[in-house]
This record gives sequence, structure tokens and C-alpha cells, in this order.
Amino acid sequence: MNDQNPREHNERPVAMITGASSGIGAEFARRLAEKGYDLILVARREALLRELCNELENLYNISAEYIVAELTDPNDVNEIEEKLNESENLQILINNAGFGIRGAFHEVGLDIQTSMLKVHCLVPPRLTHIALNKMLKRNKGSIINVSSTAAFLVSPGNVIYCATKRFINSFTESLYLFLFDTDIKVQALCPGFTLTDFHTKLGIDPRTMNVNWMSSKDVVKNSLKCLEKGKVICIPGFKNKLMCFVMKIIPRRVLYRIIIKHNKRRNKSD
Repeated sequence: MNDQNPREHNERPVAMITGASSGIGAEFARRLAEKGYDLILVARREALLRELCNELENLYNISAEYIVAELTDPNDVNEIEEKLNESENLQILINNAGFGIRGAFHEVGLDIQTSMLKVHCLVPPRLTHIALNKMLKRNKGSIINVSSTAAFLVSPGNVIYCATKRFINSFTESLYLFLFDTDIKVQALCPGFTLTDFHTKLGIDPRTMNVNWMSSKDVVKNSLKCLEKGKVICIPGFKNKLMCFVMKIIPRRVLYRIIIKHNKRRNKSD
């Protein structure tokens, strides 16, 4: 760690970010460090966390620490919660951790699907519960729950993923209504296809997909702009916004027909 004035360190705002070792989470860490936030980074890959913390401490003279955690492990989640409780100047919580799975619902093991429910739907409310109690005492703070444009979709190939992301949106919107008369901001960030290792972990090569990809940097830039404006649902990118708008207004019967037809065509090509 860099030599720092203890008083300055104690007065700096603190941000906790889950899923912070790469991609969107790591980019949030860089942007908040640049703004003078001390950081608590949570992820599974210790080498990447250690490297990122060292980089940000040296660049921005802030304090960056990390917790190596598997969010499906109750003991690891308890450790994160204890750290949240100890963070007196917590001002931002970013629930970014998440993952995808491939395969039909009945073919994918229940263990991995249950893990997704825990990571996407159980851990964010637990951490938010602690953070919100601390923020309400000061009437100040921000919570970003990273969702997806999948929250606006229904997909036969992503049954649990789409459902969990829709939960994140509903959870965040309900919090927004509860906190409307406070100075605490909440956001559901709904990125579309983003150039991270999310898809490579699924064995998907972005170069083979004819879709509009965004960088993590652009996604985070959009998110922080939306946060300043108090937008509860943040969808980065014009094409993503348009797609989500269409998904909301198109009659469900028509939507189902389009998805079924597309799925049949894709299965034939496979």
C-alpha cells in the first residue's frame, strides 16, 4: 500500500464491487478509483484481484483491498457481509457478479442453475440490505445492480438467466420507489453484448456473432452518467435501448411466434 494520511484515508468514500476481477466490474473499479474512492473488490480469481488492487493503488493513491469469495458459499458471503458492516464510509455498492450457462433447461444440472439463482437473486439483496441500512443513516449512497438486456427477453435457451435478470430489475425498481424521497440512488444496469470474458467462458467467440458489441469502458461510462441523472433503468447503447423498447411493446403472442420460429431455424442449422 502507498503511504497515506490516515485522516484522508478515513474520510474517503468506499465502494464495494462484486465480480471485480475483470470486465465490467474491473472497469467500475478503475473509474471509481480515479474519482478517489477506496475500494473493496470481491471475486474468485485472487491473482487478478491482487494485480488490479496494486495497479489502482499506485495510479490513484487510494486504498484497494480484496476478498476472494465464491458467492454460492455461505461462509464466503458471511465474510463479505462482515466487511460491509465494518465499512463506515460505504457510499457505493455494485452487485456485478454473475455468470451464464448454455443448454436446455431440462438438460443443464440443477446444481449450476441453483448456483445462478443464489448469485443473481440471493446475494445482491443480502448485500443491499446491509448497505442500505448504513446509507439510510447518512441519507447518502448509491447501489448498482448489474442486470442485462436479457431481463426484457424470454428465451428457450436461457430460461433461468432471463428470469434472474428480470428479478434484478424488479427488485431495483421497487427499491427506487421506496427510496424516492431520499438522496440514495439505485440503478439496474442492463448491458447488451459486452466484450468481456463472460462469453468466452461459455465457449462463444464474439467474432462469430453478428451483433453490436460494446466495451466495458463504454458500459460503465453510460452507467455512471445514468446514476448522476437518477435513472433507475440504464440500458447502454442506442440499439440495446431500441431492442428493449420493442420487447416491451410487442404483443406477447407475436413475440412468442418470432422466438419459436427463430429457435427452430437455429436448431436446423446446428
